[in-house]
Amino acid sequence: MKKSDINSTEIARLAGVSRSTVSRVINNYSNVPAETRDKVLKVIQQYNYFPNVSAQVLAGKRARTIGLFLIEEGNVSGDMLTNMLIVSVIEHASEHGYYVLTHIIRDAKDTEMIKNVREIFFQRRIDGGIFIGAAIREPLIEELIDEGFVIGIVDQSLSDHPEPNRIVSQFNNDSGMKQAVAYLAGLGHSRIGVINGDMNRLSGQTKYEGYKTAMRMCGLQVNPNWVLDGDFHERSGYMAIQKLLSQEAELPTAIIAANDSVAFGAIRALKEHKLRVPEDLSIIGFDDHALSEKHHPALTTIRVDFSDMLKRMTSYLITKIEQKTSDIKEITIDCSLVVRDSCRRI
Repeated sequence: MKKSDINSTEIARLAGVSRSTVSRVINNYSNVPAETRDKVLKVIQQYNYFPNVSAQVLAGKRARTIGLFLIEEGNVSGDMLTNMLIVSVIEHASEHGYYVLTHIIRDAKDTEMIKNVREIFFQRRIDGGIFIGAAIREPLIEELIDEGFVIGIVDQSLSDHPEPNRIVSQFNNDSGMKQAVAYLAGLGHSRIGVINGDMNRLSGQTKYEGYKTAMRMCGLQVNPNWVLDGDFHERSGYMAIQKLLSQEAELPTAIIAANDSVAFGAIRALKEHKLRVPEDLSIIGFDDHALSEKHHPALTTIRVDFSDMLKRMTSYLITKIEQKTSDIKEITIDCSLVVRDSCRRI
């Protein structure tokens, strides 16, 4: 018999004990004589035996694994920010002795895909899950929370009746937008546009609301022609600028992008039209992407500490899994302005 094929029955036979004794040794029960325990452990070590995970789960043990689910239609491998988020969860889970099962959900309305994700939870292959990229309300997530699974959701707020097994994190987008608009206004800009994010997601909505509030506080008018549709991908920033320039109307002197990737796309489109940043148009991003400092021009942006947010999210998730705490957890991450070279005084 191959060592990989051995089971608890064979361990019991080789050690000359009952299968229940092997089970008690594996589960570290105290009612096993020291001599018997040593004999069983010696055979286990000799044959590199590990208990079947499914059997352990049926016995009420944790899988010591959390799920990380990215709801994303586009290319994940080429996006540095997304990769940082994945690695951050893995790193912090490892510190707690947990593994991370990762899965990309290309379409949250794909019934077969959602069925497969549900099975991961209901088969107890994971002890809880973190979702990134979810819409404000995802039926799958709501179902899992109703079933009692511990779920962490990035970029969501608590409901009117928060559940203890729901952990949410959000960004202080209102503050970030106020800082961006105030900075531009301080440089003399009054014609300030915005490229929005995905309006089905909380950040998309709160950033736009923050922009409108900030413009009002600074006594500035919002020009509908300068409110551009987008999502959180570079291509949407590129397409937004193409649309803006095709209108042959007065241009803003500055634009705030939903995130740095969108800002990169906007700058690329401006360069193709022989427009310079910041000489012809100032650009501010949001997030402080790893490439923002190295971009040309170096991007002025609103910094968000994603690593700290995911560290706290992962720690809270595992604590709730292990201790079944009943407290309500909401993580709010503050933002700060990072001034570089993509904005000019006028």
